[in-house]
Amino acid sequence: MCGNIMSAPLPAIVPAARKATAAVIFLHGLGDTGPVMPVTLNMNMAMPSWFDIIGLSPDSQEDEPGIKHAAESIKALIDQEVKNGIPSNRIILGGFSQGPISGVNRDISILQCHGDCDPLVPMMFGSLTVEKLKTLVNPANVTFKTYEGMMHSSCHQEMMDVKQFIDKLLPPID
Repeated sequence: MCGNIMSAPLPAIVPAARKATAAVIFLHGLGDTGPVMPVTLNMNMAMPSWFDIIGLSPDSQEDEPGIKHAAESIKALIDQEVKNGIPSNRIILGGFSQGPISGVNRDISILQCHGDCDPLVPMMFGSLTVEKLKTLVNPANVTFKTYEGMMHSSCHQEMMDVKQFIDKLLPPID
């Protein structure tokens, strides 16, 4: 059973033990290391966030300028990795508590994980998201995993599934 397993925070950038041949850029939702700004969903209280979140319903208004700015920040990270010698096809973009994607390459592989007890992002939204993803990319490339008892967090089994997914997409290069 998965649950809220506390662990020591990882560094933002993990130095490579040898020459890096791939990169994983991992994003998060509210909190953590984002710039501090008022968030409508949080009664306009300031908190770390990459853009404003107005509501959680599927028809909520979106902070389009903020989302575009966040996307530009992500593109800058990807561009820096390419400048560092990492081929773009060996860069994985992942995340925790992320919203939907659009304009993506139809051939990308997607692993979506969700806890069945998540009080912040109900399971219904996870299911709706995976169905939408299957219309945007090749449905055979979309994997949806749920974790019994997991709330809005992660668990050991999920991390093992993520590791297996990354190992499959980015095998070592000698």
